[in-house]
Amino acid sequence: MSESNGLERGTQGKAIAVERLRHAIAQGRVAPGQRLVESELVEQFEVTRGSVRAAIDELVAEGLIERIHNRGARVRSVSHEQAVEILECRKVLEGLIAAKAAARITPADADRLREYGARLEAAVRDGELLEYSSLNHELHAVLREIAGQHTATDLISRLNAQIVRHQFQLSLRPGRPQVSLPEHLAIVNAVVAGDPIAAEQAMRDHLDSVITALSQNG
Repeated sequence: MSESNGLERGTQGKAIAVERLRHAIAQGRVAPGQRLVESELVEQFEVTRGSVRAAIDELVAEGLIERIHNRGARVRSVSHEQAVEILECRKVLEGLIAAKAAARITPADADRLREYGARLEAAVRDGELLEYSSLNHELHAVLREIAGQHTATDLISRLNAQIVRHQFQLSLRPGRPQVSLPEHLAIVNAVVAGDPIAAEQAMRDHLDSVITALSQNG
């Protein structure tokens, strides 16, 4: 701890607050529309009030939190309809990422993607839903890294932040991993094969499936 009162501050404090607040929102422990009380967050996250405020500012910029005049900050409520619109935008960007990754793939990258495919299969086989959800996010992050398309990556990050709760709930829905696993494997196989057209189509097909599943729960 960096302060005599035991609270983290500065860049480290902000990073802790951002991560824990985003996680709490994703898991539904902080509900949409719920007012954020800075003093409570200071106690929960063991960071300074300045770190909490900086974290809230960052999540406001991402669209995950909103400030209401004279009422403070609250978790932004994103409807299923809005979430679907966001996913439609993400589909185009993620398709671009998949195509770029396929065009830039190296043998080392291919090995990494194959490993993720095997780990995703194992998580589904063993019924490890949280592990599968985590690996899902990691796989998409690795694809963005391979693609090297920084503008698309930044836009996707901002879009994803706004629907983090919807995505988390969907990933834990019974039967959903069994549906999305072959979709992810199709993406991996197309990228590893160095086929940009097939990779983009596989990614678009996957996001169409996500949109359909989310719409059914709307």
